[in-house]
Amino acid sequence: MGSFSIWHWLIVIVVVLLLFGGRGKLSGLMGDAAKGIRAFRDGLKNDGEQSSEGPAEGTSSLPRTDREKEELNR
Repeated sequence: MGSFSIWHWLIVIVVVLLLFGGRGKLSGLMGDAAKGIRAFRDGLKNDGEQSSEGPAEGTSSLPRTDREKEELNR
């Protein structure tokens, strides 16, 4: 229960290098995830600006059933 041995420290160092290494696969995945989050935030910002150009009041952007389409055509 005392301090860690050299093998414990080596395992910890290897795991840290794998997770945060410069050319590791996981660090590349984290970079891709960050790009995705950034694109999502940009999309939300752009969506808020375009909301005034959205569908008119009383209309829905959801798909309509055949019955609803017939009622609109009347």
